[in-house]
Amino acid sequence: MVILFNKPWGVLSQFTDAGNLESDAATLSVFIDVPNVYAAGRLDKDSEGLLVLTDDGLLQAKIADPKNKMSKTYWVQVEGAPVDADLALLRTGIKLKDGMTAPAKVRLMEPPADLWPRVPPVRFRKSVPDSWIEITITEGRNRQVRRMTAAAGFPTLRLIRYRVGNWTIDGLPCGMWRESGV
Repeated sequence: MVILFNKPWGVLSQFTDAGNLESDAATLSVFIDVPNVYAAGRLDKDSEGLLVLTDDGLLQAKIADPKNKMSKTYWVQVEGAPVDADLALLRTGIKLKDGMTAPAKVRLMEPPADLWPRVPPVRFRKSVPDSWIEITITEGRNRQVRRMTAAAGFPTLRLIRYRVGNWTIDGLPCGMWRESGV
């Protein structure tokens, strides 16, 4: 079984918060009442979008293990107005504290159509523009996309995972889930 969930901001990518210091955070159990499925990979509490869950341990490992290089695409609202030269840093790999990243596919994009409002809303600065970029990576370091955009000089304001492998959030409202074929 494969479940695609469009995770809202502020939700933990686990079914319980046992042992967590984030006791105010909602968990997957608020949205999904399906036994024996587990998140294949993580999506931070302050990120939104596609979370794949499965009851298949081999599939879960294939999705979550970075050595399998399953691509993931993110829609990223950043502070500032990057130009192509700025994006080239991300395309060739950028130095983070834990080493160079693998090259990423990166492009400027229009704000996503029919995007749900984030609760709470993103804080904007009137004097600083914001832009949307699409980033596809094959690694899975902790908070990697946020660290990449910050290292390039464009801090992330909002992060939405759009795609994992061949699965996307197309047609899936925020906070909803559906079963998918493998």
